[in-house]
Amino acid sequence: MGRDGELQKLHKLLQQNQQVAINSTGWRSITSIDGMGGIGKTELALQYAIAHREIYQGGICWLRASEDVGLQIVQLAQTYFDINPPDSLDLQAQVQYCCQRWGKGEALLVLDNLNNYGEIKPLLPCLSRFKVLITTRSHLGRSIKKLSLNVLEPKAALKLLQSFIGIERVNAEESQANKLCEWLGYLPLGLELVGRYLAQKQDLSLAEMLSRLDKKRLNHRALTNTDGDMTAPHSSALAAFELSWEELKYEEKKLACLLSLFAFAPIPWELVEECLPEEDPEDLEDIRDCVLLKLSLLQDKGEGTYQLHPLLREFFQIKLEELEPPDTTYQSGEEYLIRAFNRVMLAIAKQIDEIDSLTLKDITKFAPAIRHLAEMKNQKLIQYISNDDLIWAFVGNGKFYQGRGLYDQAQPWYEQCLEVVKKRLGEEHLHIAQTLKNLANLYYQQGRYGEAEPLYLQVLDMRTRLLGEEHPKVAEILSDLALIYQYQGRYEEAESFLLQSLDMDKRLLGREHPHVAIDLNNLATLYEYQGRYEEAEPLLLQALDMDKRLLGEENPSVATSLNNLANLYTNQERYEEAEPLFLQTLDMTKRLLGEGHPKVAIRLNNLALLYKYQGRYEEAEPLFLQALDMNKRLLGKENPHIAIELNNLALLYKYQGRYEEAEPLFLQALDMDKHLLGEEHPDVAIGLNNLANLYRDQGRYEEAEPLYLQALKIMEQKLGENHPRTIKVRENLEKLYAAKEQETGKYSK
Repeated sequence: MGRDGELQKLHKLLQQNQQVAINSTGWRSITSIDGMGGIGKTELALQYAIAHREIYQGGICWLRASEDVGLQIVQLAQTYFDINPPDSLDLQAQVQYCCQRWGKGEALLVLDNLNNYGEIKPLLPCLSRFKVLITTRSHLGRSIKKLSLNVLEPKAALKLLQSFIGIERVNAEESQANKLCEWLGYLPLGLELVGRYLAQKQDLSLAEMLSRLDKKRLNHRALTNTDGDMTAPHSSALAAFELSWEELKYEEKKLACLLSLFAFAPIPWELVEECLPEEDPEDLEDIRDCVLLKLSLLQDKGEGTYQLHPLLREFFQIKLEELEPPDTTYQSGEEYLIRAFNRVMLAIAKQIDEIDSLTLKDITKFAPAIRHLAEMKNQKLIQYISNDDLIWAFVGNGKFYQGRGLYDQAQPWYEQCLEVVKKRLGEEHLHIAQTLKNLANLYYQQGRYGEAEPLYLQVLDMRTRLLGEEHPKVAEILSDLALIYQYQGRYEEAESFLLQSLDMDKRLLGREHPHVAIDLNNLATLYEYQGRYEEAEPLLLQALDMDKRLLGEENPSVATSLNNLANLYTNQERYEEAEPLFLQTLDMTKRLLGEGHPKVAIRLNNLALLYKYQGRYEEAEPLFLQALDMNKRLLGKENPHIAIELNNLALLYKYQGRYEEAEPLFLQALDMDKHLLGEEHPDVAIGLNNLANLYRDQGRYEEAEPLYLQALKIMEQKLGENHPRTIKVRENLEKLYAAKEQETGKYSK
């Protein structure tokens, strides 16, 4: 049964003390800890009695604590020891009479399934003859030593299931068997009930069993059927939990049902209090501590958090449907509690959305609520969310994971949001536009520009129709589209949109606004891409100054502005000015966003580039490798950012004369850029130029020339004949011709 350690502890306690209580979750000598029905208390007591029956020569007496204990003791004494107390004595005196004349040797008295300790307390002085073992769902007095039981460990749970269905069946579907144990919360009663059910149905797969449980939950017949062979005083999960439910008053039931709306995860107690602002916090604490914890219906997870067992959570959700409303304002108790829960979760989701860039501090603040926030997507809860608030049932989680750089976890939230909003509100709604924008932003951050562009265009069209052409939300999407065009090498379109966005934001929001700083940053970055460095610098300085004033010195937007300025200085070969800015932005990004954020990889790559340009190759290489490894883990192996980092690492190897290591990286980056960005993209031209440089340095002139010519053609078309990068490719081609002339004595263009 997976309780060998507990059996040893129990024996030790019984040999040391006259009174021992079994309740649930861990073992302590003074205070009891939470537990629940179905945890295996009766089974443990039975196993102990069987294992140690030889040492109890005076007998083992098993009594049902729910019935008259004194009367049972007298009847046992009469039946087995021929002890007949005088009828003139009251029951307590009769018990004492019997105990004084009990047979020789150590005796064990088991009081199984005790609900009311007060009923047996007067008898305890009479029972000094016995070792007394109590099984109970409640926590008893401090004078009683306690052994608290927790759910089984995963391995022990699997072993218990295996004892019912056989090792071959478990091995055949080991993954499903583990999931089944997890679904049952590793609760012995649940495992036994399902195990016995599966034993009767040899052709039923564990996967199908899981599917059936998912559909019918606690009402599945496997968890409701009774079996006379079972040890527990209650032979179904519902019956076990019903005993505790019947002891609760209305306010206690209400709190238990509210807790069932939270996810199966630690629940910060302040969230519970926020759901019930009309209740006195001390009253809620008393119900929590003196009722739910005492009856082992709730687990204290530490640090102000609490959690329900998954099956108890299911049980309270069933009871939620039957709960009476607190007043006539609500049709049911279910509606009242769900609306209270939704109100708190929606407020948290809106707080997350208001933050442009989540910092580590923000993530730490919101993380305990995230799994509970996810519960709002369930149909039972979402039906009570208004149309205006519908989007927040999904956006909070999406923005949280996106802010952590966990893009794969963010995407399903936006996709599900789009599906639900369309179904309820139709295709033409601002919530649709916002959700499409969220999804497009996610694609953009992943370098999936081709997927982002049509979504941005759809949002621009919808917002223009619904809000008019002059609106901050329209300016916002123009800026987003401009970034896509910039990365696609469509610089004229990008500049036009950025100038429109900047002008609109200044007029509608004022010249001093974070959105204006973003516009300035984006426009400056575009000018830098075009080699218009003198136009870019004052815009970057203006944006940096504005960010510091409006957002404070310690803000992700400030780190971005510093990074952009450092990039400009690097391109201008102002290395001494660039390095402290790169170091500052790297340190700030790590502090604010965390060591594993995608933006840290960008900062590492930029600093490594600077070191490469300075000839500090040994310092550059580990930074390039670290950035490449991070982005592969965070973004996947096929991504424009990965291509850039492969190119940069290959360039470093080329400068070091490590040609054999450089070439496959250049080829991999070039192939990735062509695949992701298209054959005519400026980044493809850069890759062609870099590979041609490698071939030229190796004397492979015939292979280099067509690459230079192809790169030059793209640069002239996309960037113009006088762009610094175009000029650089032209100079490289001239160097190739010069090298060929020197080698052959011939020069021909």
